[in-house]
Amino acid sequence: MKNPFSVELLGIKMNSPIITASGTFGFGEEFADFIDLSSLGAVTVKGTTLNPRVGNSGIRIHETPAGMLNSIGLENPGAKVFLNEILPRIKKYNMNVIVNISGATVDEYGELAAMLDVDGVAAIELNVSCPNVKEGGIIFGTDPTMAAKVVEAAKKRTKKPVIIKLSPNVTDIKLMAKAVENAGADAVSLINTLLGMAIDIKTKKPVLGNITGGLSGPCVKPVAIRMVYEVRGAVKLPIIGMGGIASAEDAVEFFLAGADAIAVGTANFVNPKITEEIREGLLKYLDENNCSHISEIIGLAR
Repeated sequence: MKNPFSVELLGIKMNSPIITASGTFGFGEEFADFIDLSSLGAVTVKGTTLNPRVGNSGIRIHETPAGMLNSIGLENPGAKVFLNEILPRIKKYNMNVIVNISGATVDEYGELAAMLDVDGVAAIELNVSCPNVKEGGIIFGTDPTMAAKVVEAAKKRTKKPVIIKLSPNVTDIKLMAKAVENAGADAVSLINTLLGMAIDIKTKKPVLGNITGGLSGPCVKPVAIRMVYEVRGAVKLPIIGMGGIASAEDAVEFFLAGADAIAVGTANFVNPKITEEIREGLLKYLDENNCSHISEIIGLAR
């Protein structure tokens, strides 16, 4: 019997269109006791930078109604440790590995893309919600020209598929999607976190050590659905939809909006088996709607 979830995305054969979102699933191995990692479409590992980062000081995670604020600050061991120690270790799980990368300059993205052009890495995801230190702190992901330059730099240095993770903190998400499509991106993932903050009314100070942080969880889903829907109408690139997915019903909305695959993020913190539960719920939905494959529901809301 044909697997109703078997898909090929960016030339990568996947057992499922369900991916895990960067920063919410470690390097995959942390969840090996809870789920079969090979059943996932891919695991997007935590954000990787050229050099090790200790992250932000102070409080870095704060729960909000139906969501979470995070200000981790890209804490990670750096690209060399990932390549030399972590990647060899996680290969045994037989999972597709997507590496999310962040750079402080356009050249750093290119250097990271070249370093990760190795066996065991299925694709690279560009995190452009970072300030470009050479351009006065402008955020790559809010400027279409800068986002395009990052894509071009990565594409020049790797043969791996390049996915760009779009920031929702823009006026027109369609403009950003078109810019990166024209620059040669192979796919887009959206959305990244919304910029938010919280204030402690007792201390009368911001809760997070970094003052602002990324808002994620169910509260951002309506924004994410809208943006996936808009981007689907603007570009031909494959779309990985994410933002507040916590159930099979949530996932279905993203597929109907036009996503080719979905990524589960914050919900992994609440329930480490959530991806398996979403898979089972999607199977039930397909059966109830007389569909033999997930592709039959993609974009039906248009």
